Order: sequence, then C-alpha cells, then structure tokens
Amino acid sequence: MRPSTRGMLLAAKRDYYEILGIDKSATQDDIKKAFRKLAFDLHPDRNKDPASEEKFKEISEAYGVLSDPEKRQKYDAYGHAGISGAYSQEDIFRGADFSGFGVDMEDILRNFFGGAIGGNFGGFGFQRQRSGPQKGRDLETAVEITLEQAATGATMELSINRLEKCSRCGGSGAEPGASVVTCPKCGGTGQIQRSVASPFGRMITVTTCDRCQGRGRTPEKPCTKCRGDGVEEARRKIDVKIPPGIDEDMYLTLRGQGDAGIYGGPSGDLFVGIRVKPHPYLLRKGSDTIYEVEINVAQAALGAEITVPVINGEEIIKVPSGTQSGDIIRLKGKGMPSRYGRGDHLVHVTVRIPGKMSKHQRELMEELAKEFNSEPQKRGFFRH
Repeated sequence: MRPSTRGMLLAAKRDYYEILGIDKSATQDDIKKAFRKLAFDLHPDRNKDPASEEKFKEISEAYGVLSDPEKRQKYDAYGHAGISGAYSQEDIFRGADFSGFGVDMEDILRNFFGGAIGGNFGGFGFQRQRSGPQKGRDLETAVEITLEQAATGATMELSINRLEKCSRCGGSGAEPGASVVTCPKCGGTGQIQRSVASPFGRMITVTTCDRCQGRGRTPEKPCTKCRGDGVEEARRKIDVKIPPGIDEDMYLTLRGQGDAGIYGGPSGDLFVGIRVKPHPYLLRKGSDTIYEVEINVAQAALGAEITVPVINGEEIIKVPSGTQSGDIIRLKGKGMPSRYGRGDHLVHVTVRIPGKMSKHQRELMEELAKEFNSEPQKRGFFRH
C-alpha cells in the first residue's frame, strides 16, 4: 500500500530534539534555554538570511510541542504522528504554549526590537520608545579644599565644559528667521512605524524618527552654528558654595548645572566631589580634630602651660602635673562643625625622654634618681 501524502510529510519532518539541538533527556529548563538562544539568532528581524524565517517557524513549532509535557509525551511515544491533528500553526504562534512554561516571550521580543514594539501579540503588550524632549546629561567634577575651608565653609570657582542652548538659535535648531515646522517624515509624532511580517503575526515596530530625532518638529533651515541640534559646547565658570563641616568624598549636587536638555528638555545636574587636602599637623576624625604634642619630662612632672594649634588659630592649654605619655587633653567645641554641633579638639601628649644630656642635666637627673630610689616602693599585686 502506498503511504499517504500526509504520512510522507510527517516522515519528512525533522526531529524536534534535533531542531533545538538537545537530547531526549533534556529538562524543561534545557528546552527553554535552547529555544531562547536559537530564537535570538534566527528571528527574521535580526537575521537577514532569507531562510531564517522558515527556520524560526521550525524551532517555534518544536518548542511548542516539547515545552508541553502532554504533547511531549505523545511525541516521544508516536513521533510526529502522535501530535498531528492535536497541534497547529495557530497553537504555536498564539502564545498559549509559551506562557505557561517559564519562557518570557516579552523579554525575547524586547531584545529583537530593542523595546520599540507597539501593539498586542498573543496577549503581550509593549510600550513604545520614548521620544521628544530629553533631560540633559548629568556631569561630575571634583574640587580640592583645605581643612580650614572645610571647617568654615567657602565659595570655590569651577570651570567645566558642558552643552548649552545654542547662542545663535536659542535652542530651536533653526537658523534665525527660519520657522520650525511639523516633521514631514513622521507627521509630528516623532516616531516611525513599520509593519513587520513575523511567525507571531504582523508586528508594528516603532523607532524614533531619524529626521527630527523624536521631536516631531524640524527646522526649515537648520542653524549654521549647531547644525540643528539646538545645543553647543561651552566652557563655563560656576561658583560652588562649600558648606561648613563637609568631609572627604562627600558630593554636592548643583541642580540644572549639567548639560542642557535636548529639544526643550530640562538640564542635567552637576555633581561635585569633595577632596580635602591633608593638613600639615592636624588630623580629622569625624567632627573631631587631633593634634600630637611633645612635652619634656619636667613639663610632664610639674605641669605647664603650652600653646597648641586648633582649626581656627591657636589655644593655650594647661598640662596637668603628672601627665603620662599617651594622655589626651580634650578641648570641648574646638573641632569641626557638624549638624549635631561642633566636635572636640584632642591633644595627644607624648613625653619626650632626652637622649643626649649636658653634664648639668645629667647631674640633676642623677640627683632626681637618688630621690626616687629613696622612696619606699609600693608592693605589686604579685609581690609578697
């Protein structure tokens, strides 16, 4: 008996596992990954090979069967005959088999068309690309200040390069005296729609109009200075107010001081990073400042008055008698300002032991040593 035409067609169809490049033990996740990769490679809007559309239909059909456990079971048992009649092209492309098995077809299609898809296909809706006025780019720079400027605040002058509205056309993009008219290519929508044939049906791709750049309006005669862009590069000096108490690696945000917006959009912002120069003898720790001072043995033993630098000048402090090396003398409210008040100034004391001494100093030290040795010693904890 001659085989039927239907049977010959079924026999000629390629194996679904072979089409997707997987073996029969593949998991649902393996099937999804294989289809996703092939779909990206073979979609007609990405692959200009004339055969890509047929190959895309083929992998879509294979995925539609193997991603459905019931249809996959019939296919594994009876081959193409097991699913013929129970499976149609309409089943493949309506999305019913894609939505329940973990494949994000919206994600795939967004990658095909760059997110610029309009319409509703198999239940999937997509937003169009944004066009028209756009906010200008944010800019970033840095300024270096001294510790004193960080404490008191300051006004610094910065020079930056940025885009500004064209000085000739005022940002319109049109030569002075020329009109700005509705774009003849997009009809004022700022977008170009194209109908694309696809296994999923007719799809509408939406792209920004390349003539008006999404503005919807175009100059009759482009500005000779900015060539119709409406912006030009300029170098500007900007005053930046540094608030008291600012610290290293903080940022100041200057609203609207970045690049000018495109097609009437708002300007971007300018972010100013703060760098604080190391101070020659003061350290900063949060809102406190630190100074290390050396005193001699006599000052430590008898006490003394010494002058130490603070952030806004000098201060006379009293060193108590009996001060030990490593002691800290705290000056309240003499540190850096902050939103919680002003910090303290910490004077770290180091007692300097003389290395070389004059003959008279040695004689005095020897006398002092005799006095100390004659004093009764206190018993230590472990002494008996």
